[in-house]
Amino acid sequence: MPGLLRYCLGNIFMDKLDSRILQSLQENFPLCQRPYDVIAEKLQMSPDELFDRIQSLISRGVIRRIGVSLDSRKLGFISTLAAVRVKKELVDKAAEIIGQFDEVTHSYLRNDQFNIWFTIIAADQGRIDDILEQISSALSLANSEILNLPMKRLFKLDARFNASP
Repeated sequence: MPGLLRYCLGNIFMDKLDSRILQSLQENFPLCQRPYDVIAEKLQMSPDELFDRIQSLISRGVIRRIGVSLDSRKLGFISTLAAVRVKKELVDKAAEIIGQFDEVTHSYLRNDQFNIWFTIIAADQGRIDDILEQISSALSLANSEILNLPMKRLFKLDARFNASP
């Protein structure tokens, strides 16, 4: 494509407009009734083209999630980081069980002794304990096969990614 700047982010090729879209989604996201219309206007494109581009970025794995990140403590919730140790053949079953709880915000697989890690944000410690007990029971885990690591100190990372070529 003559004149079209293309670059590779990992194994994914994007053009300059893709990069500008990613930056716009990460910075100063408009809090209004039609935020994508505002972003499209800022990028001088139609909302339909913006939507198509975002869908393409999602399907190619560049964007995994678009959503808000709230300070759950200020809303009266508590959180914990948890992990389980399950046999490889039980990973899918464990992930399904863990994912059933609305309070589990995300989980990920690690190549480690404790191989599934997840976070829980709940109204109180009793609910966290209940969730961990249900997971432990459903997977027939021993106490040594589940970790509960409640937050002692907050480390807030700015998870914006530079998508510039």
